[in-house]
Amino acid sequence: MTADERMVAFGKRVREVRKSKGISQEKLAEMAGIDRSYMGNIERGEKNVTLKKAYEICDALDVKIQDLI
Repeated sequence: MTADERMVAFGKRVREVRKSKGISQEKLAEMAGIDRSYMGNIERGEKNVTLKKAYEICDALDVKIQDLI
C-alpha cells in the first residue's frame, strides 16, 4: 500500500467512525482543534496528518489509533 493509499484509508476510516457516532465534520474538527476545511482534507486523504493530529482525532472520537489505521 502506498503512502497516498494509506492517507485515503485513514481518512475514510475517520469519516466512517465519525458518521457512526453521529458527529458532524465541523463538530469533530472543533473537538480535535482542527480547522473544518483541514478535517475535510484529512477525510479525503489529501493531507498527511502528523501523529499528534491523528491522536487528537482519536481522542475526539474516543477511539484507539488502531481503530483508524
